[in-house]
Amino acid sequence: MNNLNYPTIALNGLWHNNPIFVQMLGLCPLLAVSNTVVNALGLGLATIFVLMLSNFSISLIRNIVRAEIRLPIFVLIIASIVTAIELIMQAWFHDLYQILGIFIPLIVTNCSIVGRAEGFASKNPPLPALWDGFMTGCGFTLALILLGTMREIIGFGTFFSQAHLMFGESMNWLTIQIFENYHGFLLAILPPGAFIGLAFILAGKNIIDRKIKNIKQKRSVIILQQTSINN
Repeated sequence: MNNLNYPTIALNGLWHNNPIFVQMLGLCPLLAVSNTVVNALGLGLATIFVLMLSNFSISLIRNIVRAEIRLPIFVLIIASIVTAIELIMQAWFHDLYQILGIFIPLIVTNCSIVGRAEGFASKNPPLPALWDGFMTGCGFTLALILLGTMREIIGFGTFFSQAHLMFGESMNWLTIQIFENYHGFLLAILPPGAFIGLAFILAGKNIIDRKIKNIKQKRSVIILQQTSINN
């Protein structure tokens, strides 16, 4: 199939078909847990593993599952993987798990995961499906980290605070104090601040896309002019 170009899959997952920037899926966890970079990274990594494992598993059984029952089967597979990851986080990253709370099991209902299972994994071989899951998860994590960085710096004046929740007490040195004697900005860490931050990020992406489009159009015009001159 012509959609099995790995660089194209990567670019789609990260930019052109990003689940947050383009599809606007999974906004509930994005807005709820992106008040710090560590929280955003924790949920992002969990989502990456769910996407990779679910895409790979669904691709393996794509030819033996009847069309009438494929969606319930997909949801069952995704729910099993999410449960396993939830138990792992509860055992090894308990403090982070308590912060993320209900949003770990709610990964099951993330429309981008079911969408990739139905739209890509169920129609393509395992390795491309695995790669698609990884890059889509990276795109989701990228959005989480960008928003988390913005909200943490403005809201708390820090970057990578509470790093010990993910990396252990020995990694507390990763926390950077951006502003000294900073009293915080409450709006940035509340849901309205998340919406405002996401709006700025989407505006930035649209500006970049517009500039890229203009550059391509100018190149096309130059190529056509050169072709007409040569002819």
